[in-house]
Amino acid sequence: MSFARALRAAPTMLRIGVAETVAYRAEFLVWVLTTTLPLVMLSLWSSVASEGPFKGYSSNDFVAYYLANLICRQLTGTWVGWQISEEIRTGSMAMRLLRPIHPFFAFAFSHIAALPFRSAIALPIAVGLLISSGASSLTTDPAQLGLVLVSIALAWIITFSFLFAIGSLAFFLTKAMALMNLYFGLFSLLSGYLMPLDLLPSWIGRIAAWSPFRFMLSAPVELLVKPMSRGAAAELVGKQALWAVAIVLLAMAVWTRGVKRFEAVGS
Repeated sequence: MSFARALRAAPTMLRIGVAETVAYRAEFLVWVLTTTLPLVMLSLWSSVASEGPFKGYSSNDFVAYYLANLICRQLTGTWVGWQISEEIRTGSMAMRLLRPIHPFFAFAFSHIAALPFRSAIALPIAVGLLISSGASSLTTDPAQLGLVLVSIALAWIITFSFLFAIGSLAFFLTKAMALMNLYFGLFSLLSGYLMPLDLLPSWIGRIAAWSPFRFMLSAPVELLVKPMSRGAAAELVGKQALWAVAIVLLAMAVWTRGVKRFEAVGS
């Protein structure tokens, strides 16, 4: 029932999300700029590989990887955990709970509405550089390229749901923001945000390969820049879908328990 109601209200919530993005454009710009670290890493690793391939990566490979990384990060990044934590801390979450739409969907549509604005800033530059400088390292399999879009959507769902769960921990903890910092550290290392996962030490790479962080970012990047069989590509997206279902269920479970505690305290 809540999902059906959310779908009917989707156009309105998207318009509200656009209005909020425009109204708080300075804050929004700060969030966009915080996701441009791949450009810094591109400069670093390109210089490393300028005199010859480094562990199988040429300079063009690094260009393709980090620009694909930037594109996927812009399309999958979200700050919902910080929003939820702040609303719980200030008590404004109580007003949101009075609305007929579940906050999970309300926040989701608000963040989806911001995607065109995020894309308009970074994507034209990244796509242009990717085509001109790293095109030789991109996959050309149409089936694999088609799975990229599915993978980006699943990566967004995993990232949003994971942060929704962490933000909901503010119902139980007074310093949930510390968990946000821990999350970002693990994400940066295990998602391929700082470097390709196969450049990590072997034991860390094995952890990363099975962690949800890989499927928040590295999975769509791998589909863009790594040649793989169609079976392997489908398996990668299948694992990503399983993580998406698991993290959504986790987020809803944490939220449900947290809201019961919040309502009990406020009653």
